[in-house]
Amino acid sequence: MVRTSRTGSSLLGRRRLLRAGSVLLLAGLALATPARADDAKVRISRQPGFVYLPAVLAEQHKLIEKHAKAAGLGDVTVEWVNLTSGAAGNDALLSGNIDIVDSGSTNMLLLNDRTKGDVKGLCGVGSTPMLLLTRNPDVKDLKDFSSKDKIALPSVKVSSQAVLLQIAAKKAFGPENATKLDPLTVQLGHPDAVAALASPHNEVNSHFSLPPFQQRELQDPAIHKVLNSFELVGEPVSNAIFYARTAWFNRNPKLAAAIVAAIDEANAEIAKDPLKAAKDYVAATNEKTPPETLVEIMKEPGTNFSTTPYGIMLQARHFYAMKTIKAEPKDWKDTFFPIVHNLPGK
Repeated sequence: MVRTSRTGSSLLGRRRLLRAGSVLLLAGLALATPARADDAKVRISRQPGFVYLPAVLAEQHKLIEKHAKAAGLGDVTVEWVNLTSGAAGNDALLSGNIDIVDSGSTNMLLLNDRTKGDVKGLCGVGSTPMLLLTRNPDVKDLKDFSSKDKIALPSVKVSSQAVLLQIAAKKAFGPENATKLDPLTVQLGHPDAVAALASPHNEVNSHFSLPPFQQRELQDPAIHKVLNSFELVGEPVSNAIFYARTAWFNRNPKLAAAIVAAIDEANAEIAKDPLKAAKDYVAATNEKTPPETLVEIMKEPGTNFSTTPYGIMLQARHFYAMKTIKAEPKDWKDTFFPIVHNLPGK
């Protein structure tokens, strides 16, 4: 018979108690801290312009944080990064400095093709008509532009404005002349383009603009409209969408759904009380346009704040015809994550 000393028995008992206590402590921690697959932080870029109204409201009212918490993700940090162009957003996305870009759908289509489908749309944000404006009194339509004119775009060749300018050029000069006006275009962020157009001495005398910048520009009697994008194509075009990389989406299924739900709620706020939404936008952005004017913009044909993407195939077909992208999507859903495939996109 093997005998255990009283001291040895006591020591063994203490060790068993310590092990049992450790197990209970770890179990308690596991219960107190629910497992989460989604990230605790998301970084989203945004550009200046009224079309980004739902994103501005989502930031100001912390709607993403609200829906993330409701989805069981706890406290999610949302970092909003202001950029001046979709090209800058694409660079930041590919370099891993942001997780989601809020920009025109053309920028997403470009990355979707170049990454062989790794980058896709998450949801629509907004659509607004864009006006091509000039201070050249001799320019009444596209055929009046000459080498003495310079047209500001947020990004040359690939922005929504650049694509619509090429579509307009095809109609004005024939299909083989889609790029006829491209040599006149220069890249400028909307705020800088507004300043350029206001100066009679600046070589940039035209601007394919965006609300509310175009409304501000038209207050100058020397500036007039040459083209309206909605009248050109006859349908809304999503010039603001969220898009991300596949790895982020696959890693963040609940957070992705929370973001779409947040934009849906922001859009519902806009529809319920347009004036309040406009006032919130002015307060958040220090925009100089009166809220009442912003409400009038909401009523214009072609203005649509929705998570449904519009005009995707219109732009994709143009990109493919121009050999800007190598593969032609067969459906808008080919370029968006399944989370919005139930929506009536186009």
